[in-house]
Amino acid sequence: MLRIAVLASGRGSNLQALATAIADGHLPARIVGVFSDKPACGAIAFARAQGLPAVALAPRAYPERAAHDEALFSAVAAVQPDLIVCAGYMRIIGAAALERFEARMINVHPSLLPRYPGLDTHARALAAGDREHGASVHAVIPALDAGPLLSQVRIDVRPHDDAASLAQRLLPREHALLVATVGLIATGRLRLFPGHVEHDGQRLSSPLMLGADDRLTGA
Repeated sequence: MLRIAVLASGRGSNLQALATAIADGHLPARIVGVFSDKPACGAIAFARAQGLPAVALAPRAYPERAAHDEALFSAVAAVQPDLIVCAGYMRIIGAAALERFEARMINVHPSLLPRYPGLDTHARALAAGDREHGASVHAVIPALDAGPLLSQVRIDVRPHDDAASLAQRLLPREHALLVATVGLIATGRLRLFPGHVEHDGQRLSSPLMLGADDRLTGA
């Protein structure tokens, strides 16, 4: 059973989606720890309410970014995860921590990467006049939101959308995307390697796409 460590800085809705899929028997995995830079965030509150191991370390307690990374990711290492899922973790992770967990860390991002890395993705998609928007799951590398893509989901941008409505419509599809992607990793069909991803033994040249049935298929 896949051992998952989850990193989050916010309300923890993607964490809750993973936990629900596991509890319902749809995801053959176990959440072995939840980790955060925000002690008061919703993700940590949810983890503790569910009896999940939870560690929250405020960056201000450390003299520099590298020291915070070392403390947090030593705690992550202690739970021996097979996969680290960044689910709304809002700090840039240093190269030393990423090297420690090379090809074992993924991130879910609310845009169709490589479009709109970073913040404010919904507003940026609207400002650009995009007709579609979406979410991506990618392997984490030292560059921001730039690792090999595993999967994506697309939604239409509606004429009267604003950033809030677009975010609200995307979120449940983002949850489904993350659960489906972790499911393929858990069953060994999707595998991360340094610099690339393989699906069913073949190097992935374009991200898998999530359909209306919540299944991932080749683009």
